[in-house]
Amino acid sequence: MQLLTSDEQEQLFRDCRRRAFHLEVQDSYAVEDEAEALAKFLETGEFEYDPEWQHWDDLMREVTASRRAVQRVRVVTEPHTDYTRFLYATTGSNIDSGEDIRWLPRHSITPDELTTDDWWLFDDDTVAFTAFRPDETLGGFAVTCDPKIVDLCRIVRDRVWSLATPHAEYRIKQ
Repeated sequence: MQLLTSDEQEQLFRDCRRRAFHLEVQDSYAVEDEAEALAKFLETGEFEYDPEWQHWDDLMREVTASRRAVQRVRVVTEPHTDYTRFLYATTGSNIDSGEDIRWLPRHSITPDELTTDDWWLFDDDTVAFTAFRPDETLGGFAVTCDPKIVDLCRIVRDRVWSLATPHAEYRIKQ
C-alpha cells in the first residue's frame, strides 16, 4: 500500500474514469474542519455551511460534471448519534455538488457483509482506505490495487448500494 497526501488523493478523483464510491462505517468522525459547525449544530440544531468545505464541493462538481459518478453509502447505527444527525444535515451540499448518497441502517446488514474500515473504490481497480489516528482524526489515505482487496471492496459496494436508501427517502430518527 502507498500512503497518499491530500493532493494525491484528490488526483484519484481527477483520474477516475467512471465511478468513485465511498463506504463510511463509523458512527462519528473527528474531522478538524467540521468541529466548529458540529458544535454549533449540537447547540442550535441548525446547520451552517462552512466556506472551508467549498474546495471539496468544487472537486465533486468537477468530477460529476464530466459524467463520472461519485457515490457514498453511510452505514449508520439507529438510534442515530449526534454526529450522524449532523452528517445528515450537511448532506444537501454534497448532493448539490453531484454526489449520490445513500444511508444503510447497520442492523440491515450482517457484519460479515461489510468491512470495518472506510474506503474509496475508484473504477473497480483502486482502493483508498481512510486511515484514522487513535483520536479519530484523519491520518491519510492508504492505496492499493491488490486485485483480491479490490474484488472484496467491489462485492461490498454492490451489496450495500443495493440495500441502502437514497438520501431523499431516508429519515433521521430523533
